[in-house]
Amino acid sequence: MAERRLRLGVAGLGRAFTVMLPTLARHPRLQIVAGADPRADARERFSADFGARAYASVEELCDDAAVEAVYVATPHQYHAEHACLAASKRKHVLVEKPMALTLPDCRAMIEAARTAGVQLVVGHSHSFDGPIRRARAIVESGAVGRVRMISALNFTDYLYRPRRPEELRTASGGGALYNQAVHQIDVVRFLGGGRVRSVRAATGSWDPTRPTEGAYTAFLTFEDGAFASVVYSGYAHFDSDEFCGWIGELGREKDPERYGAARRMLQHASTAEQETALKNARNYGGPEQARDASGVEPEPAWHQHFGLVLVCCERADLRPLPTGVMVYEDFAQRLDPLPKPEVPRAEVIDELYEAAMFQRPPVHSGAWALATMETCLAILQSAREQREILLEHQAGLSS
Repeated sequence: MAERRLRLGVAGLGRAFTVMLPTLARHPRLQIVAGADPRADARERFSADFGARAYASVEELCDDAAVEAVYVATPHQYHAEHACLAASKRKHVLVEKPMALTLPDCRAMIEAARTAGVQLVVGHSHSFDGPIRRARAIVESGAVGRVRMISALNFTDYLYRPRRPEELRTASGGGALYNQAVHQIDVVRFLGGGRVRSVRAATGSWDPTRPTEGAYTAFLTFEDGAFASVVYSGYAHFDSDEFCGWIGELGREKDPERYGAARRMLQHASTAEQETALKNARNYGGPEQARDASGVEPEPAWHQHFGLVLVCCERADLRPLPTGVMVYEDFAQRLDPLPKPEVPRAEVIDELYEAAMFQRPPVHSGAWALATMETCLAILQSAREQREILLEHQAGLSS
């Protein structure tokens, strides 16, 4: 007998929804029953694609009795408001990263879910990725000893992808710390067990036409004595996908001959309005959205990733790859392979489903995501104040 599907409503049909669309459309445990977006053309396309109801507001979506869970994919500054609204209507909540812009907002979301008796899951972040989870499973098996050091590095064209104006303002949740560090810190915390003790960091904002953080370097210490270095640049020069066999972040093969494509695209946008139009063209229903014959983006060839990650353990080093996990032991190196994913990001929906249907505590809970946001905010604070920041609200994998 087939499992009953979880009935999902989608709040926000923008870029986050576009990237999650292959997962939402193909996952066998999920049924999309409603969506909300202020754009009439997006609503019309959504209703045609899914045979589902489409609303102009998140409030209307949350009042739909058929909706059991809400995927909050609205702009960052609305995450807390919309997650709390969904919880108040007794809907389970899957909220996109970043969880919220402030720790008080994160705490309000946790309390709203607790009061309503619903589940709160925060994702997608790249700690959901199969190779990251496999690397953590190897650690937990005891075969390689304890984690001692983690190195994470990612160089992308993030800052030069088309952006709305608020996405280039840190105070509005823009920039690399709110958008990209959330992935990298979540990966490092997941591999290291979760509990970061302190952060010392520097950030870079080097292009006055894109006035927000585009790069950072941070040194993290964990409560158990392990430590990590994280490096990120979104300035569209070196591309660290070179270290992953030219498989891009979303798991697809990448053509290195397209170097500079992001910057070239922006040459066609001399105003904020024109750049916003470029971004909208890549969103759901836009002319640049890649679609296969079923109307959704092609299935990734391999697992998704977030750049180069090395985990140094007592008896081996581990390197997650789009194809599995490389294990570097004392006298041999080997690939612990993973099959290609049938549904990209399936782990996100599996975690939501298990929590909503069977009350199984999610790994990427509100408490976990708050701890990631505390670490990211500490990077900003450390860079601003030029000092080490001690953390107070960390959560382990068993929390």
